[in-house]
Amino acid sequence: MCGRYSLTVTIEELMLRYEIDAASAIPYHRPQYNIAPTQLVVSIIHDGHNRRLGELRWGLVPSWAKDDNMGSRMINARSETLNDKPAYKLPFARKRCLIPADGFYEWQKRENSKQPYRITLRDGSIFSFAGLYDTWIAPDGSKRSTCTIITTTPNSLMAPIHDRMPVILKPEDEMKWLNRQEMGTPSLQQLLIPYPAEAMQADPVSTEVNSVRNDSASCILKLT
Repeated sequence: MCGRYSLTVTIEELMLRYEIDAASAIPYHRPQYNIAPTQLVVSIIHDGHNRRLGELRWGLVPSWAKDDNMGSRMINARSETLNDKPAYKLPFARKRCLIPADGFYEWQKRENSKQPYRITLRDGSIFSFAGLYDTWIAPDGSKRSTCTIITTTPNSLMAPIHDRMPVILKPEDEMKWLNRQEMGTPSLQQLLIPYPAEAMQADPVSTEVNSVRNDSASCILKLT
């Protein structure tokens, strides 16, 4: 699964990485070291003409939901069942997004504790989770745009830590994932595979990351 991650770069770095026009970006962004479910997260969609950078609430609420309570339980979507779950089937076909990150956290079970790890790309670069989004309209008419992160089976790096990992898209596949005209399920499903283990690294970090109240650079420091 993926229940916590980081995005510590500047808005300028994000705009450069994703080729976002200044008019299509959020006006303010700060480095985040411990992003958690139900928070607003930086996301990228394609409006049919350009990539747009905005914010979605992490925890998918389907457009047909009676209320938004289910969002906190839908932070992840299993890649193997996207076409089987009513909440994910339409977003998978038409509402796909990128969720930028520069690391994510997972907890390895020990005999009497759990050790948090921060997983990054070896070169330290920004990467994109494969995400889905939807818009729910509240009884008062207000709109809530929400998202979920897709997970897959673990690669050899992740397997000793956890039995799932988030889908990280290769940069050359990001535009295909965003393309609204791309609705061929088999071709999209082929993108939802474990990222190459040799391009990633996992470092133990402090249990400070266990609490969502902690959101400082100390969360990402490697334990020595």
